[in-house]
Amino acid sequence: MAKLTWGTTGERFYETGVDQGVLYVLDQTGAYGSGVAWNGLVTVTESPSGAEASAQYADNIKYLNLMSVEEFGCTIEAFTYPEEFGQCDGTLDLVEGVQLGQQGRKTFGLSYRTIKGNDTSSNDYGYKLHLVYGCLAAPSEKAYSTVNDSPEAITFSWEVSTTPVPVPGFKPTALIVIDSTVITPAKMTAVEDVLYGDTDPAKLPLPSELITILTP
Repeated sequence: MAKLTWGTTGERFYETGVDQGVLYVLDQTGAYGSGVAWNGLVTVTESPSGAEASAQYADNIKYLNLMSVEEFGCTIEAFTYPEEFGQCDGTLDLVEGVQLGQQGRKTFGLSYRTIKGNDTSSNDYGYKLHLVYGCLAAPSEKAYSTVNDSPEAITFSWEVSTTPVPVPGFKPTALIVIDSTVITPAKMTAVEDVLYGDTDPAKLPLPSELITILTP
């Protein structure tokens, strides 16, 4: 067996950035509607929770650990958001140009891209596609402040919880990540043609559809 080494050239990986956000609102049939571009994404903070050990005791000893269910949530921060996101943020039009708050919130899906870099190719090494399912946005504060000598654009922020979707042969999940440095370029193109639209409108493929696309 070869001796372990650290810091090998080309293997100093890192991740950064977020762009190419796409919103997919769930329609009344339970399918994700056509995707719309989400401009102005600042951060998407992924926040898994749960998966905590619960110790069980018997015979005066620690008998076993039971793990709680793991859940996935995230926080979206952006300078702006698609008009279609209003229905996911509890906003509906009373008439054109007049919006009502505190309305029902629709479930949505989300995709975004992050950069995967290394020490030889920098940010051009590759990227990852993040697909998030069953999202529900919670109310969040919007802080409007006066214009001053150090102007800043306000950012909007939403806490998002999720409901997992079925994955054939695996446990349900709300998050799928696709790595361009592992998947072949042809398969990545096939996935992106679905996510961003090509001959058909952009859509969020369910895990079973992704398996079909990525299976040789």
